[in-house]
Amino acid sequence: SLQRDAKGQYLFDLLCHHLNLLEKDYFGIRFVDPDKQRHWLEFTKSVVKQLRSQPPFTMCFRVKFYPADPAALKEEITRYLVFLQIKRDLYHGRLLCKTSDAALLAAYILQAEIGDYDPGKHPEGYSSKFQFFPKHSEKLERKIAEIHKTELSGQTPATSELNFLRKAQTLETYGVDPHPCKDVSGNAAFLAFTPFGFVVLQGNKRVHFIKWNEVTKLKFEGKTFYLYVSQKEEKKIILTYFAPTPEACKHLWKCGIENQAFYKLEKSSQVRTVSSSNLFFKGSRFRYSGRVAKEVMESSAKIKREPPEIHRAGMVPSRSCPSITHGPRLSSVPRTRRRAVHISIMEGLESLRDSAHSTPVRSSSHGDTFLPHVRSSRADSNERVAVIADEAYSPADSVLPTPVAEHSLELMLLSRQINGATCSIEEEKESEASTPTATEVEALGGELRALCQGHGRPEEEQVNKFVLSVLRLLLVTMGLLFVLLLLLIILTESDLDIAFFRDIRQTPEFEQFHYQYFCPLRRWFACKIRSVVSLLIDT
Repeated sequence: SLQRDAKGQYLFDLLCHHLNLLEKDYFGIRFVDPDKQRHWLEFTKSVVKQLRSQPPFTMCFRVKFYPADPAALKEEITRYLVFLQIKRDLYHGRLLCKTSDAALLAAYILQAEIGDYDPGKHPEGYSSKFQFFPKHSEKLERKIAEIHKTELSGQTPATSELNFLRKAQTLETYGVDPHPCKDVSGNAAFLAFTPFGFVVLQGNKRVHFIKWNEVTKLKFEGKTFYLYVSQKEEKKIILTYFAPTPEACKHLWKCGIENQAFYKLEKSSQVRTVSSSNLFFKGSRFRYSGRVAKEVMESSAKIKREPPEIHRAGMVPSRSCPSITHGPRLSSVPRTRRRAVHISIMEGLESLRDSAHSTPVRSSSHGDTFLPHVRSSRADSNERVAVIADEAYSPADSVLPTPVAEHSLELMLLSRQINGATCSIEEEKESEASTPTATEVEALGGELRALCQGHGRPEEEQVNKFVLSVLRLLLVTMGLLFVLLLLLIILTESDLDIAFFRDIRQTPEFEQFHYQYFCPLRRWFACKIRSVVSLLIDT
């Protein structure tokens, strides 16, 4: 069972075991706190201390570090999971591309999900029943169907997924997990970390791309994020951006520290604890705790096992177009095996599957004020400049990529399985479309319910942090004043013949202090020191 002090690593290993996943360093668990701020679950800390919400907990399995070359991944199960994540990125408008590239990517998805074109099963306009992007046009849908019919026939799901990954890897926004910010001029921007470096997006353009070996330092103070860059000819640049909240800025800083360590370092022993602090204040300290990319690749090369069986779930059309239904590939699996597949696929992969019917296209969050009001652009425009996104880069779900208001029960189903309760595929499907009842919440078990009993209110935590900051400031100020006073007394009582100190010594106040306080105190200390020395000599 999940103990009260269970670390994030235990929960992550448990999920990877269910998924039969060995190349797990590329993935992570994401959750959203009650203030709608997203976080990555830290593996070295207790799960309880990181969550401030009440059960059932909603946590999602995501790609955390995108592989620099996804085609080079050792196992097909890993490539399939990365494929699901990038397909989700494409749907939410994070993966920007020309219309021709978008049509090819969508055709690869169709081929992987429904197989070869069959006139008996796929009537005219069948591609329009599926949601690949935030917006569609009839021209784009016709192009998708044309490629699927004529160019991809005979490709297996694994081959189509591999070709999809190879194509996606060539795009500028591959691996982008955007963080909404503003630059020093007040213009909206999205910051992101990719396998190749730091990226800043404004509109549909990549305005900055900085390689990891050029990034020297990442720092944040409150809502302000600083990126220190050292380029050729010893040219140093400091990029400054402003996040919506201090919590969002700290999350951005942590993501930057982790990505820099993962992609830049040669080995994990080079990882150091990073502090974003001022001279006299503790600030935030953070340390990346996993392996780096080079170590992961070396470890993957040593994997020697029979490739695990992959049970791909068929694509589900959008709710508005329920006329075509392609049954999932689980239908040929025995029922007992289907239940096992449900535990591994539905809990982890459901969050990565096509989310047209499970994740809102627009989500309200604190970052909405940072998104400019833009008009929808049609893909029918000139292909040379056509992109599958708004005129200004506004990924539909990038500000809040993990469902908050929805009760997707992904982790709740996992906890029920841990506590010995069984759950069927039909039960999980029903839970996707409805709010959990009191009976379902009770099924979480006493242990998970007890996990949150020690949680304080977010407002109390903020007040405590403010009080601690004020006390720390007072202590530092008093300490500095005391040190300065001692230094002044020592210098004035010394034999330094400086005009400033000579004038001070001649004042009546100093003479009174010298004879009434300083001299008796000096004699008292000298007496005590002699007593201690004589006592030590006698013993």
